[in-house]
Amino acid sequence: MDLNGRRVVAIGERDGVTGPSLKLLAESAGADVVFSVTQCFV
Repeated sequence: MDLNGRRVVAIGERDGVTGPSLKLLAESAGADVVFSVTQCFV
């Protein structure tokens, strides 16, 4: 996937994929991550 030039908001989940993991994934695809957080959804 090519995300060059795209801005991304990475919202992760505590028991699933975390925000920092999503951030690394998006950055490796060329995106500019503007916000990254891990939340607990209950």
